[in-house]
Amino acid sequence: MSLSKLQYGQERLPDGLNSLSARLLSLFELLFRRYGPQHWWPGDSPFEVIVGAILTQSASWGNVEKAVNSLKHAGALSPASLRDLPLTELAQLIYPSGYYNAKALKLKAFAEHLGEEYGDSLDSLFSLEIPDLREELLGIHGIGPETADSIILYAAYKPVFVIDAYTRRVISRLGLAPLRDTYDSYQALFMEHLPPDSALFNEYHALFVRHGKDTCRKRPDCAACCLRDHCANPQD
Repeated sequence: MSLSKLQYGQERLPDGLNSLSARLLSLFELLFRRYGPQHWWPGDSPFEVIVGAILTQSASWGNVEKAVNSLKHAGALSPASLRDLPLTELAQLIYPSGYYNAKALKLKAFAEHLGEEYGDSLDSLFSLEIPDLREELLGIHGIGPETADSIILYAAYKPVFVIDAYTRRVISRLGLAPLRDTYDSYQALFMEHLPPDSALFNEYHALFVRHGKDTCRKRPDCAACCLRDHCANPQD
C-alpha cells in the first residue's frame, strides 16, 4: 500500500477530519518525503516480532538483532523451545539485549501464556478485538503499554499507534504535546485524529523513530530538520 500524499495528504482527507488531523497528516507527509518507507518492524515472522518487541525494552535495535540471531542459531525461536530452555541458558542467549535475566523471564511468561491459553496459536490470540487483545497482553508479566501496542501493530497488524520516547520528544517540540503527560494521552492524539489504518500507523511510528535518531535528537539538528517550519522552538 502506498503511503504517499495520494492516500493521506490534503487532496484526499477523509470527511470530517479537523485541523489537527490535517496537521498530523501533513507532518507525516513531510517525514515520508524526507526519509521514505522504513520497512518496519524487522522480523521474519509475527513471533519473531513479538520476541523483538520484548527484547528491545531499554536496548538498541542492533543489540536486539544479535540476541534474536542467537536464538535462531540455537533453534530457540518458538514458543515451545522458549518454554523448554532452562532460564539460565535462555538468559545467556539473549545476553546482548541487556537486562537478560529479566527479559528471559518475560519471554518465558509470554510463551507459557500463549501455550496455556491459545495452544501456541498466534492466530487465535490475534483474533481478539483490539481492546481485549491489549488487555490480555498487558496481563502478561513484563509487557507494558508500548510493548503491547508494538505487538498489536507490528505482529497482529491491527491499527494501534505506538508511543515511544522519540515520538514524545518530536511531538513536544512541535508544540502538540497533550495536557496530560501520559502514554494514553499521547496515543489519543493520534488515535482520535487519524484514520485507523495499520499501514499508516506503522510507517508514522517508524518515521518518528528515524527522525528522533537522525535529526530531532536530545541535542537537535534543527538546521537539517524537515519539520523546522512547524516547530514551536527551533534552535539555530
